Amino acid sequence: MSFPAAPSHRLDFASSPINQALTAEQKVELLRTMIRIRRFEQASLKYYNAGRIGGFLHLYIGQESVAVGTISLCGENDHNITAYRCHGHALASGMNMNECMAELFGKYTGSAKGKGGSMHFFAPDKNFWGGHGIVGGQTPLGLGLAYGLKYKGLQGAALCYMGDGAVNQGAFHESLNLAALFELPVVYIIENNGYSMGTSQKRSSAYRGCLAQRAEAYDMEWDLIDGSDIYEVRAKTHIAMERARKESRPTVLEITTYRYYGHSVADANAKKYRSPEEIENYKNNYDPINTFRNRLLQEGVITQEQADAINKEAADEAAAAVEFADASPAPSIESIMDDVYWEVDNKTIAGQTGRHFFND
Repeated sequence: MSFPAAPSHRLDFASSPINQALTAEQKVELLRTMIRIRRFEQASLKYYNAGRIGGFLHLYIGQESVAVGTISLCGENDHNITAYRCHGHALASGMNMNECMAELFGKYTGSAKGKGGSMHFFAPDKNFWGGHGIVGGQTPLGLGLAYGLKYKGLQGAALCYMGDGAVNQGAFHESLNLAALFELPVVYIIENNGYSMGTSQKRSSAYRGCLAQRAEAYDMEWDLIDGSDIYEVRAKTHIAMERARKESRPTVLEITTYRYYGHSVADANAKKYRSPEEIENYKNNYDPINTFRNRLLQEGVITQEQADAINKEAADEAAAAVEFADASPAPSIESIMDDVYWEVDNKTIAGQTGRHFFND
């Protein structure tokens, strides 16, 4: 896998207007959120390996700056939706560790009452729409969120995330076509960690310069972003979001990033299709948390003691979330049919008759 330019040779996006507008407290909060995500994921890994979490577990470790940087730009009318590697987006959107960890443990206090698991975190009240297990399945849903914004006349953007493997799904290309045709305010974000499960990008996808360049076929704007630099993530994503909000035009962004573990924790070959040297190179030179923490130290925004305290607070919060999840009750057998159809749960006429769209 090719890596972005070394930190000392990157353009300085801290001077962009959207980043210059950040207060010292807001910068520290960006770092705090990234660290909270990593500590949550590390705790999740520990208890998955201990057999306390079932199903699959797709860790976000190494990619934290993507979700945090982009979602930090969201306002009241902005929405986001993602695939199955969703924990980072959930926490960045404002979900708390307790409801997320309880969901992993399959407990009733979880965000989906223990019925969704790792791949299906949801928080509609925070404009976060999941968490979807079907590869590329969230791309037409992100399109629908954008359609809803335009239909209601709201000035907002729909952020729709996917991995690099999803760009070859038909639903994604159908979505791009409609996004351009209907001029919808959607920003498709490809989190390119280099591998579609265990297959490298060069072996899985045909492209000329980068994956985002495919947007040209649909007469859409696109950009390529270094995901290890949260300043660059924010600066370039802000341009795309403003294009969506003010011009109702879509964009495809490709953010280069890296996952330290396998496609999922069940990926036994994660260190076979990638060399140990490749993994260590990214950890040592491109880790988004270390990069941003060092930048804030240089800026005088934070001290090493404060950074250490934030790290400890996040670790303690994750440990407390595990205790909460462990002590929480499991869903009851009686609730197995609840939360399947909203119409049925709320006893509407449509739910009682099965007629959703017709009078007769």
